[in-house]
Amino acid sequence: MPIIKNYRKRIADDILKRKLEGKGAVLIEGPKWCGKTTTAEQIAASVLYMDEPETKAQNIAMAELNPKRLLKGDTPRVIDEWQLAPKLWDAIRFEVDHRGELGQFVLTGSAVPADTKEITHSGTGRFTWLTMRPMSLYESGESTGEISLKELFTTPETIDGESHINLDRLAFLVCRGGWPQSVGMQDEIALDQAIDYYDAVVHLDINRADNVNKNPERVKRFMRSYARNQGSQTANTVLANDISANDGATIDDETVASYVNALKKIFVIEDMPAWNPNLRSKAAIRSSDTRYYIDPSIAAAALGIGPQDLIADLKTFGFLFETLCVRDLRVFADAMNGSVYHYRDKDGLECDAVVHLRNGAYGLVEIKLGGDSLIEEGAKTLTALAKKIDTDKMNAPAFSMVLVGIGNYAYRRKDGIYVVPIGCLRD
Repeated sequence: MPIIKNYRKRIADDILKRKLEGKGAVLIEGPKWCGKTTTAEQIAASVLYMDEPETKAQNIAMAELNPKRLLKGDTPRVIDEWQLAPKLWDAIRFEVDHRGELGQFVLTGSAVPADTKEITHSGTGRFTWLTMRPMSLYESGESTGEISLKELFTTPETIDGESHINLDRLAFLVCRGGWPQSVGMQDEIALDQAIDYYDAVVHLDINRADNVNKNPERVKRFMRSYARNQGSQTANTVLANDISANDGATIDDETVASYVNALKKIFVIEDMPAWNPNLRSKAAIRSSDTRYYIDPSIAAAALGIGPQDLIADLKTFGFLFETLCVRDLRVFADAMNGSVYHYRDKDGLECDAVVHLRNGAYGLVEIKLGGDSLIEEGAKTLTALAKKIDTDKMNAPAFSMVLVGIGNYAYRRKDGIYVVPIGCLRD
């Protein structure tokens, strides 16, 4: 088995272990470079690297002639880059059925989806899915982890935590992103990793997602517009108009839709669905998804900006900081079998994130870069939304939190609202 030096524990490690205890096979999905294979290797008893140069052709041929041979090995057995031979899916499903044991296989690979025409069975009951994302600040070592999101659901009377992230460092972390290989690199080299990722998406990966060649310059214009609209419910038609207005190039909303779908397939984009609570009022809830890249560094690379640019433009900084917080909240929510949603109604009331667990418990989160006035603004929004919820038909929120970028300490206000710097939050 490969020996991983200085492996940083991932929240997905425990999720993977739990899923293997309940199903015969686990498919790990997520953007490339996010650490899927490395995480799988930590639990593997044997590994088959389908794309190993010396054996790649043999492996693909064997998958056609005798796939069962490739599945032999100690379990859990990792099949890396399995999508090179999609017929392995049905072979694994068959093996899981006939072995009658759990925790047999872990499938990992490129973010580019497999050719499903060669898959005849959905895998229901045999496979389970695990989505990995780039590292949260807690996983990369930037957050102290003194405040547990899970523990906030028990509504503690007091909380205590300290963040060591200042404005300059936060701007760097937004632009660096949570790519595992960039963590620990010298700052300038670390920033290059996100730019390299963006370049690969523009020139290659987006085409592989749907096997349609796209003009790289048009993709760049689209990704730049998407970056400008982080945290909004902007329609494809509006994105098309934004591209035309800001870049002097015409693009229609159907092309925008095709780009969005392609980038979703390779986990570059992960939009946030709307939350629909029971309300006391008759205010209509907006159901459009909110636009987000899976990591803020993609947005920074698409805009061609670095840490100093963010510090000079705090409005843009705030939008990309929100993307960072959404990434971390999603990573933490996964550990609790939860999901993250966005709330907005026709009255204009908007809540940046709602962490909703399967048991019905939920917490309300407003995301602010920092400062007393913005914290007060966030608290006002949280209070207004909490009052709108019909607690005769659903639970009251377990907690309300203003999640900030700049701030030394975590604390509970007199009104019960938590103020937590992202630099001390964990799952």
